[in-house]
Amino acid sequence: MYNTAQKLVAEFIGTFALIFFGAGAICTDQYLHTTGGLGILGIALAHGLAIAIMVSALGHISGGHFNPAITIGFWVTKRLNTIDTILYWATQLAGATAAAFLLKTVVPEDTWRAVAIGVPELARDFPRWAGIALEAVTTFFLVLTVFATAVDEKGTFHSTAGFAIGLSYTLGILVAWPLTGAALNPARAFGPALAATHWANHGVYWVGPLAGGFVAGLLYDTLYLKKA
Repeated sequence: MYNTAQKLVAEFIGTFALIFFGAGAICTDQYLHTTGGLGILGIALAHGLAIAIMVSALGHISGGHFNPAITIGFWVTKRLNTIDTILYWATQLAGATAAAFLLKTVVPEDTWRAVAIGVPELARDFPRWAGIALEAVTTFFLVLTVFATAVDEKGTFHSTAGFAIGLSYTLGILVAWPLTGAALNPARAFGPALAATHWANHGVYWVGPLAGGFVAGLLYDTLYLKKA
C-alpha cells in the first residue's frame, strides 16, 4: 500500500511526461515544418504512448490519473475523497507546469512561440460551445476506458489498461486536434498556457473535459460497478 506522498509523486511524474512528450511533439512538429513535420498522427501517438507507458509504469501506485478529468471521475464515484482530489489536481497542474517551463527553456524560442508550447486552441470560427462539447465527448470515452479497464475488477483487459487508455487518448486527438487542439485534460492545457502566457478560450479545456470525466465515471459506476 502506497502513502499519499508516493501517490502524488507518481502523479507529478506521469503528468510531467504527458506534457513533456505531448507538447514537446507539437514543438518538434513546428521545428520540422519545412520538411513535413510529425503531422497529426505523430502528435497523437506521442500523447497516447506517453499515457500508455506512464499508466503501465505508475498506475499501480496512484491509479495513473495524470488528468483532473479522470480524477473527478474517481471523486464523483467516491473512490477518492475531496482532500485527496484537490491534492491530485494540484500535483497534476504542477507536473504539467514544470514540463511546459522545461520545454520553454530547451526549445528554440521562435519554435515554442509559434505554437505557444502546444497550448490547445480552437479553430478559426469554431464556437466555444462546440469546443466544449467535443472536448467533453472525447474525454468521456477516455475516462470510460479508464473505468472499464483499470477500475472494474471484472474487466478482462485489466492488465492491458495502459495500452487501452493510451489508444483512447490517441483516438480523441485524431478527431479533435484540428478543431480544439485536443486537450482532453485540463492540466494539458494549463501548463503550456501558464508558461506561454496564452489563455485564449482556456475555459473550454476545463469545462469540457471535467464534464466528460464526471459523466463517464458516474455512468460506468452506476451501470456496472454498483451492487444490486
